[in-house]
Amino acid sequence: MFLETIDGPEDLRRLSPADLPILADEIREFIVDAVSQNGGHLGSNLGAVELSIALHRVFESPTDAILWDTGHQAYVHKMLTGRATRFSELRRAGGLSGYPSREESRHDFVENSHASTILSYAYGLAVARDAGTANHRHVVAVIGDGAMTGGMAFEALNNLGHSKRRVIIVLNDNGRSYAPTVSNLWANVQGADERANHPSITDRITSSLSNALTDIRMNPVYVRRQRRIEKFLHELPGVGNQAERALDAFKAGVREFLQPPAFFEALGVRYTGPIDGHDLSALEDALRKAEDLSSEGPIVVHVLTQKGRGYAPAESDDEKHLHDAPIFDPLSGPPPSGPSGYTQAFSESVCELAERDARVVAITAAMAGPTGLIPFQQRFPDRFFDVGIAEQHAVTAAAGMAMAGLRPVVAIYSTFLSRAWDQVVYDVALHRLPVVFCLDRAGITGPDGASHHGMYDLAMLSKVPGMRVLAPSNADELRQMLADAAQLADSGPVVIRYPRGGAPVATGIVGSGTTARKVVDSTAAEVAICAVGRMLEAAQDVAGKLAADGIASTVWDVRSCIPLDPAMIDDASTHRVVVTLEDGIVDGGIGSSIARAIGARETGAASRVLTFGLPTVFIPYGNPDDLFTQFGLDAESITSSVRAALG
Repeated sequence: MFLETIDGPEDLRRLSPADLPILADEIREFIVDAVSQNGGHLGSNLGAVELSIALHRVFESPTDAILWDTGHQAYVHKMLTGRATRFSELRRAGGLSGYPSREESRHDFVENSHASTILSYAYGLAVARDAGTANHRHVVAVIGDGAMTGGMAFEALNNLGHSKRRVIIVLNDNGRSYAPTVSNLWANVQGADERANHPSITDRITSSLSNALTDIRMNPVYVRRQRRIEKFLHELPGVGNQAERALDAFKAGVREFLQPPAFFEALGVRYTGPIDGHDLSALEDALRKAEDLSSEGPIVVHVLTQKGRGYAPAESDDEKHLHDAPIFDPLSGPPPSGPSGYTQAFSESVCELAERDARVVAITAAMAGPTGLIPFQQRFPDRFFDVGIAEQHAVTAAAGMAMAGLRPVVAIYSTFLSRAWDQVVYDVALHRLPVVFCLDRAGITGPDGASHHGMYDLAMLSKVPGMRVLAPSNADELRQMLADAAQLADSGPVVIRYPRGGAPVATGIVGSGTTARKVVDSTAAEVAICAVGRMLEAAQDVAGKLAADGIASTVWDVRSCIPLDPAMIDDASTHRVVVTLEDGIVDGGIGSSIARAIGARETGAASRVLTFGLPTVFIPYGNPDDLFTQFGLDAESITSSVRAALG
């Protein structure tokens, strides 16, 4: 096998062109096997095989900095840079990260798992190189999986074009983020690609002309001659400016007809493409020409790839082309995916809410499937809005809808809401607008690591004036909270945050509004345990362990993190020890708010408040239960602390 002979990019460059398709097949088989055993991002990496090979044959990493946006498409890059033997530990604690990792390899420059940022990194690295503080020869930024729909990417493009920094941008255009990319910019090109099996005569002529134009414009001789012609026209006496503008207009017209994404050049970024992203010869040729032309400034190489290529179950997955997958049998592929646990409860409840209230609309930032909004989209297509990977826009668009009488429900991952913090505070909360934020993947998420743990939302959102923050402890509570939020939003925004994965079996007894719910009521209890969301299960385990020692406990399901229920605070303050449990950072978290509220009581204040939560550190990837134990959030550790506090 060729793959076994590759310990670094230099080994890849020794292979002959005839060897490369065989290597590509080996890599695809390897990826399917690795992801089937550990779970991970499948479709995006299957589509980037030839592109990754071509990049490492043309450029010399790490002398040339190869940067990956939406870093989940970098599995092949990892394999080609000497880490193939570690894929048996993919996304396991202490094993191989599912994203680029600076700690793993000198070939990884950016630990990038949030989209649309890499062009800004590339600009910064190019500035440092040009200033002489970095020795990178080329800066190559690979952006794809819908990341070009993010506003930050456009900001960086504008800056790159204006500054003329020497950056090579590879647009890995598979027409999708998680679901199909929300953008007219790529729709025409990908649409033509999808029609490739039955092209019309006009399509074939246009394609031929487009490819010919690409070949010409990528030819350095043509570029030098073009510059001389432009200089000659500019210097013509009397009519120089008009002649130069006429030539530009003619070229722009040709590009507009043959190559719709010519908008890049309006920003000062040279564009070439589209290139077949699975044709290794064409890719290498395009990248080598881009390498030559980059001396004049930034250049985009537009590459068309197929997400999930080479694996039948991925190619036939209409929703996401197996963008991500759990552990599965590689022969049959993963079972059909769908929401489960808390996400399923939200999915069902938001449709029920929309049935009752015609004002309800749903908004997502390229994550309709993972947030459970596909059933809503199917039932209420005119009330569903996918804005692409653009969280800031999603939040402020929701503000505009709310101002005009609608009731937006914004479904988003907790970690991604931090990208729209300014918009949450000043566009929604400042105006006291009726927007409901439903935050999936709150708290510890597991194998995706530091960038995906939703551990900051409680501490941050609890400081926003007028915000209400709710945390369900089971699926029935989530349903009740979403129904309540429709009324609570009359006076301003509401957040409902819930974890990834299964929800505990509900008892049928739920709270309402912003009240807490007493779950365990013991007479003469010495300990009060106030648990946020998923931590209720641990709280009940702790109460059981203390009861075995003859120590009675009261257990509260906090439910409403902000505002806190005064009845819960009053009751908790009568106990010797109060324990607070949350799956967010403990510094400035809900436990701190409870301790402060208890301390403000003039009488009956508890002698001690123990606050348990996550430390303010970047938490690595791993099994959630193991991570909770590591940080003392398991029932045994909490019980030991309570025993010590009681003396």
